[in-house]
Amino acid sequence: MARKLGLNLYNRGHTCDGYTLFAPQAGTNVFLIDMRGDVVHRWELSHRPADYGYLLESGNLLVGVRTGQSPVDFGGRGGLLLEMDWEANIVWSYEEPTLHHDFCRMENGNTMVVGWELVPTDLARRVRGGVAGTEHSHGMWSDYFREVNPQGEIVWEWHCHEHLDSEVDAICFLCSRNEWTHTNACEVLADGNILTSFRRLDTVAIIDKQSGRFEWKWGRGELGHQHNPSPLGNRNVLIFDNSMHCARHSGSPGSRVVEVNPRTNRIEWSYETRPPWDFFSGHISGAQRLPNGNTLVCEGVQGRIFEVTREKEVVWEYVSPFLADDERGRVNMVFRAYRYGPDFPGFRNRSLDAKRHAWLNHLYGSDAF
Repeated sequence: MARKLGLNLYNRGHTCDGYTLFAPQAGTNVFLIDMRGDVVHRWELSHRPADYGYLLESGNLLVGVRTGQSPVDFGGRGGLLLEMDWEANIVWSYEEPTLHHDFCRMENGNTMVVGWELVPTDLARRVRGGVAGTEHSHGMWSDYFREVNPQGEIVWEWHCHEHLDSEVDAICFLCSRNEWTHTNACEVLADGNILTSFRRLDTVAIIDKQSGRFEWKWGRGELGHQHNPSPLGNRNVLIFDNSMHCARHSGSPGSRVVEVNPRTNRIEWSYETRPPWDFFSGHISGAQRLPNGNTLVCEGVQGRIFEVTREKEVVWEYVSPFLADDERGRVNMVFRAYRYGPDFPGFRNRSLDAKRHAWLNHLYGSDAF
């Protein structure tokens, strides 16, 4: 379904109002917009974003950027993590060429990051799945998690290849063997454990940080190359199921958002469309549960961000108008988006006046709303 750029829908009284943050993948800006779709603040980056950024309670932006120094050309590559203040001054950074996809600022002030590393050759040969003969020139890559302190020192690390089973955790048979896991999420939970997503394995998992063992693994036969698992207040997990290469599909592909109960492995809520192709993003993308029970969805490939109620009614819709050229063509793709309420601590004493960005907002006016 073709949709116009900018704001398409704002059903007042049914939305969870606030400000939405997103970083167009092919640009060099991070935008904060209001419910009318007007830009109220932006951060200009020196490099393209390595997928996305999010706001800390201080109002600072934690964002990954591409340095061009990655040892591989896989999707999600970055290399540099920046913390920027409201005026876009860099107040902290951590650089490592293998960094990719995700990161998480922890309650103790440290930061959890994800990076690539090679699987030992003997183990790589035993990993099942994938298209034969498609290994990277260096071998098979997997991922590590590292906790780094404010000084950039590594204080804890975990290696996927040491905990996965080479037979059970098989690569999707339609994917290449250049990567085993393709980790695309890293969320440190309140208890210190780590919620993650292995795209190539159609698996979301919780890693027990103390033992290194898996506390929960789920998704085989149900998910299709998912993204962005996030914890909910009821202890369930919200997931964007891209539904690529998915066994449960019997026809045209369509994505969905699911809320799964890790204690029972039952899906307790989902959002999808009929026909299924009205809502589909084969990669990137995410979802956020909002305080009023609505869900903010980022349909990443289309650059579409929308809010849906528990009853599955779309009540707000915005399509990123910020197009730019990259190796894929002219795109407006968005990896993730986040909504922040008007009372968010980071907005205290900050200007959120759309008039300061009148030149941008004039191009994509929302007078109808």
